Amino acid sequence: MGIYMALIHYPVMDKHGRAVATAITNLDIHDLARVARTYNVSRFYVVNPIPSQQWLANRVIQHWLEGYGAEYNPTRQEAVKLASVVADLEEVIEDIGKDNDLPVVFVATTARSLPHRISFKELREKIYKRPANYCILFGTGWGLHPSLILDVDYVLEPIRGLGDFAHLSVRSAAGIILDRLIYPDKST
Repeated sequence: MGIYMALIHYPVMDKHGRAVATAITNLDIHDLARVARTYNVSRFYVVNPIPSQQWLANRVIQHWLEGYGAEYNPTRQEAVKLASVVADLEEVIEDIGKDNDLPVVFVATTARSLPHRISFKELREKIYKRPANYCILFGTGWGLHPSLILDVDYVLEPIRGLGDFAHLSVRSAAGIILDRLIYPDKST
C-alpha cells in the first residue's frame, strides 16, 4: 500500500473551462516533492504529455539530483528523488505496479463543490483500512478538467477557508490535503 501524488498538466481547464495543457513550473516540482517527502508519499508524478515540457521537468529534477543544486541543497535532493515525469496516468499506473500488485485508486482534488464527493475523514478511513495504492491528483491551471474527474474513483471534498475565496496554489492545497489525510486528529 502507498500514497502517491500526481500533478496534472493535461487535461486541465483554462479560465473559460476549455481542456488545455499547462506549462510546468520549477517551483511546483521541488515544492511538491518536499511535501511528498514530508508526508512519506511513495512517489510524486509530474504528468504532462508535451515532450519539451517533460524535458524541462527532467532538467529541473536532474539539477537537484546531480547538478550544483544537489551539492547546494542536499535536503531538496532527498525530496526530489521522489519525482518522476510521465506523459499520462497510464504511465502512473504502470510505474506504481512495479512497487506491488495492489490496485491504483485515483482521487481527484478540486476547489469546486461537486456531487458524490468523499470527505477527508471517509478517504482517510479507506486509506487505513483498504489495501490499495492511493494516487491523489492535483490540477494545474483552473483545475482538473471534468473529463478526467469522471474517470476517477473518488472526488475529494474541497478545502474551505473562512470566506468564499477558494483558489489556493496547488502547493498549498497539496500540503493541507496530505496533512488531513495522514493525521486522523486533523479533520472530521
